[in-house]
Amino acid sequence: MITDPEILKHLMEQGSLLPKEEMLEIAQQRGNLFIGIPKETSFQERRVALVPDTVSVLVANGHRVRVEKGCGEGSNFSDRDYSEAGAEICTKKEVFESDIIFKVAPPSEEEVELMKGNQTLISALQISIQPKKILKMLMDKKMTAIAWDYIRDESGVFPVVRTLGEIAGTTSVLVAGELLSTFGDGKGVMLGGIAGVQPAEVVVIGAGTVGEYATRAALGLGASVKVFDNSLFKLRRLQNSLGTRVYTSVIQPKVLAKALMRCDVAIGALRAPLGRTPCVVTEEMVQQMKDGSVVVDVSIDQGGCFETSSVTNHDHPTYDRHGVIHYCVPNIASRVSRTASFALSNIFSPILVDMGDKGGCRELIGRDVGFRSGVYMFKGVLTSEVLGKVFDLKYKDIELLLMGIK
Repeated sequence: MITDPEILKHLMEQGSLLPKEEMLEIAQQRGNLFIGIPKETSFQERRVALVPDTVSVLVANGHRVRVEKGCGEGSNFSDRDYSEAGAEICTKKEVFESDIIFKVAPPSEEEVELMKGNQTLISALQISIQPKKILKMLMDKKMTAIAWDYIRDESGVFPVVRTLGEIAGTTSVLVAGELLSTFGDGKGVMLGGIAGVQPAEVVVIGAGTVGEYATRAALGLGASVKVFDNSLFKLRRLQNSLGTRVYTSVIQPKVLAKALMRCDVAIGALRAPLGRTPCVVTEEMVQQMKDGSVVVDVSIDQGGCFETSSVTNHDHPTYDRHGVIHYCVPNIASRVSRTASFALSNIFSPILVDMGDKGGCRELIGRDVGFRSGVYMFKGVLTSEVLGKVFDLKYKDIELLLMGIK
C-alpha cells in the first residue's frame, strides 16, 4: 500500500487513481445482405433457389431480396407470393446488380455479362460441364464464387448433395413404378404386389444416399430389394440405417447378372468421387433382362453405370433398348421441383441468416470452415485445385488468401 504523501500526490496529478470507464467487448457489427434470385434459364431447370417462406425470414431479419419476375413459376410460386413475403420483383438486369446472386444452376455466359463485378455468386458447380471461358469471366469481374454442393455442415457432410440424393433416390422408385404399369409401356406390374401375388424385384446398384433412399422407397412399397456396392462399409451402413435385413452383395459380375436377369426394376445409383461413374452393367447383362423391365440410371449425370444408358430429358424421358425401358434423365430433382426448392431453402435459410449476423459473406467465409470449403473463387482468384488442374489455371489456397487479408 502506498503511504508516502508525495507519491500519492504525484499519482493523483497523473490521474492514475481516478475512476475509469469499464472496457466492454465491442459487439460484432451485423451486416444487411442484398440478395438477388434470378429465373433459371438452364434446360428444364424448374427449381428456384429460395422459396417465399425463406424470403420472408430474410426480410424480417433486415435483409433485402430481389427476385426476377416469374422466377418461381417452375415450382408453382407466383410473383405475388414473393411480393407478399417482402421481395422486390425486378428485371433480370436489376437482379444481377445485387451483392449476392443466389441461383440453382451454374451461370451462363449471358448471366455473367450482367454481373457488375465484386459480387458473391452462390450456385451449383458442375465440373464436367463448367466452361473455362465462364471461369475466366468470373475471375476478370473479381467475383467470389461458392459452390453450394461443396459446402459442409457441422458433421462434415455435404447437406445439399445428401438432400438431393434423398430426393433422387425416392423419386427414381416412384418413376419406376409408373413405368412398370401398362400405360408406362411396362408389363402392367404393381411394384409392391398384394396378398397372394409376388412383389416386384428391385436391384439397386450403389449403397450411398441415392441407393439408401431408393431402397427405403422400394421396401416401403412392398418390393423385394437387392443392393450391390463395391464398398462393404457402405453396405453395412445401409443395413444399420434401414434397421432391417436386405439382400446385399459386393459387385461380382456373375452375381449381379443373375440378379438383373430376375429383376423387374434396376436402379443405377453409383457415384464417383471425381470423373466418370464406373460402368458395371454391360450390354450383354441388359440383353438378358426380362422384356418390359425398367432401368432408372440416376448416375447418368456422371456418365451412367449401364452400358446401354444415354441421356434423355423430361420431355422424352424413356427409350427402349433390348426390350428394356430406360429412364436416364440427369436432372431428376426438377421432376419434383417444389419439394426440391423447399429442401434447398431449408438448408440455406439458417446459413444466410448466420451470414448476416456475422457481418456478410466474406466474414462468414473467414469464420466457418464448412462454408469455406464451398469457395472455389475468392475476389477473382481461383481457389479450387481441381478446377485449376482441369483447366490449367493458376490457383491459390483460400487459407493463404484469408491470412493475407487479415
